[in-house]
Amino acid sequence: MRSHGGSCRWRLTTDPSRPAAGSFLLCVTRYFLVSDLPDVSVEVAWSRAMKHVLRSSFRDPGPQIRRELVELLYTALPQVAAIGLTSVIGGVSLAWMSGDPAYWIISAVVLLTATARLMSLRLYKSHGPDASDVGVVRWERAYGLGAAAFGAALGMLSFRALQLGDAPGAWLAFGLAMSFCVGMVSRAAIRPWIVLLTSALLFAPIVVGAAMRPEPSYAIGAAMLLLFWLTLREASRHLSTAFIERLEAKHALVQQASQDFLTGLPNRSAFVSALQNSSGYAAILAIDLDGFKAVNDRHGHHVGDELLRQVATRLGACMGGGGMASRFGGDEFMLLTGVPSPDAGREIALSLARKAVAALSMPYQVGDIPIRIGASAGILVTRAMDHPEAMASDLLEQVDRALYAAKRAGGGGWKWSDEVAVHETGGQRDAG
Repeated sequence: MRSHGGSCRWRLTTDPSRPAAGSFLLCVTRYFLVSDLPDVSVEVAWSRAMKHVLRSSFRDPGPQIRRELVELLYTALPQVAAIGLTSVIGGVSLAWMSGDPAYWIISAVVLLTATARLMSLRLYKSHGPDASDVGVVRWERAYGLGAAAFGAALGMLSFRALQLGDAPGAWLAFGLAMSFCVGMVSRAAIRPWIVLLTSALLFAPIVVGAAMRPEPSYAIGAAMLLLFWLTLREASRHLSTAFIERLEAKHALVQQASQDFLTGLPNRSAFVSALQNSSGYAAILAIDLDGFKAVNDRHGHHVGDELLRQVATRLGACMGGGGMASRFGGDEFMLLTGVPSPDAGREIALSLARKAVAALSMPYQVGDIPIRIGASAGILVTRAMDHPEAMASDLLEQVDRALYAAKRAGGGGWKWSDEVAVHETGGQRDAG
């Protein structure tokens, strides 16, 4: 066999300190992994391969995506229970048929790790969904470490069978190991580090046990297992990337459905939803720009669009991180903020209206074009608990009437919805 940088011979008799199978496995390992390093052990080659694969970059999801991925990990209770039960039965069967104490010990470890995994899955249902972002990372690590511990126990079962020369036992243990590996890849590939760490701890004892056997067929199998482990990296990377991209696309669609594409502010749908889900008292402000149409007609839509983006930035600054600034369309915006009581709410709403009108009336610079516009506001303070859709629409209609009353008064100011309603009611009575 020729390596990329030199020769590598399968030496059956020239190195009496190393079994022929170990020499063959080392040769294959050198050929594929470390052909430029003339003298390395199987253990060093395996260690370097692990470091290379684990060091490879995988796509790191954001906090919300990670939360969804971890939730998926913890939905595998039936599968984890099934592989745990079959593995315990397999280990106990080997121990009972052979009477070997090591089989009994390993079977006990398999039972303990399987039980711990099942308990972790049950605990997640009551504590995991409400965990913080840091807590989600801890739950992910707990799942990964549990899977790795279980994989290591199954790997030791195969190692013991190979060590004893128990061919039927090795066949049974290896079947359990591969069943676990296939199931784990199908479930945990969304978090590649779990697959790589668990499969490494699962396969390492099997590879070492096979390397200790004098028969070349075991070494060939071990070498193939080593190469199979390397292919898990690409499989995990592709599956993880595809799944993360799918979740990101879903989140992007949700965001587009609730976000104004031009300004990045929440849109009408998001505002109404926030209003319906609010509690206590709330102040609602309707904002309309004075003089925007003239600017848009004179300088073009590209200038008008940039002006709207600057308006959105100023309104966001007025909210100061509390409440919501939303664009309803055209040059109309809405502000929503919670208030402690009706009286205090009127003061807060009035202060916010003054701040917003003043901020939007300051000069703008769009490219080399200086622009001045103004703003008018309608104000409503209401009890915002459990608003049905019809009531939310009625509130928006009330604050809109106050807004247009402010514009009819000349703009650059604000009107209260309750005062406008009283005035309109009085006017109707006079007309009657």
